[in-house]
Amino acid sequence: MSVALRLEGLAIQFGGVMAVNDVSLDVSTGAFVGLIGPNGAGKTTLVRIVEGMLRPSRGRVFLGDHDVTDLPTQGRVRLGLALTHQIVRPFRQMTALDNVVLAGGYRTTSSPVRALSRVGRRAETEQAADILARVGLAGAEHKLAGTLPLGLLKRLEVARALALDPKIILLDEPLAGLNQAEASKQIDTILEVNASGATIALVEHNLEEVLRVCRRLVVLNNGAIIADGGPAEVMADPVVRDAYIGAGTNRHAAA
Repeated sequence: MSVALRLEGLAIQFGGVMAVNDVSLDVSTGAFVGLIGPNGAGKTTLVRIVEGMLRPSRGRVFLGDHDVTDLPTQGRVRLGLALTHQIVRPFRQMTALDNVVLAGGYRTTSSPVRALSRVGRRAETEQAADILARVGLAGAEHKLAGTLPLGLLKRLEVARALALDPKIILLDEPLAGLNQAEASKQIDTILEVNASGATIALVEHNLEEVLRVCRRLVVLNNGAIIADGGPAEVMADPVVRDAYIGAGTNRHAAA
């Protein structure tokens, strides 16, 4: 099976603290992987390295066969990385449909020849409407993003990611701020996106939902991977249990 994302020996140090320490990880095409760990485990730092916001002091990042370690975020997006963030930032004065059309427009704007050849956007609009329907936003196409409640804005984030036609979607705490009913709907939407063929890497603190849908868990603690495997196997690992208990967290609220 091909690999959508490969991390090789990543490390980064802030002062005297190793925030990420020799992290190596492969995410296969089509996988649904959950990255979890207690507060301060290094998850956010690792995400920022993968998306290109931080440069590791050592190690490499690959998207498919491409070494993207030295590429900025936009270069990684063009090679198939899509991102969603805990704090949603849509264009609030634009409709949901236009937000998705704009996200998908990178295919045109990345090439001057394609940009000059475009005289309309009918195809992009139809594709955006189809993506919105896939994430449960049919009927909300013409609503301003700024009028949508948080639960629907989180779905719009997923729609904008899908518009990039990504090889892998990196979701950073997509359930943050949602109540349990909204969180369940959101994670079901993500599960359906994965079932349609998208590769998903999910960073999330809501362990109840993560355990319900992820087929593989990777646990980070003190910047290092301490467990990697099936959910039942990982959560039964004494090392994992000690990491959470030692951090003073519970299984529903560990970030």
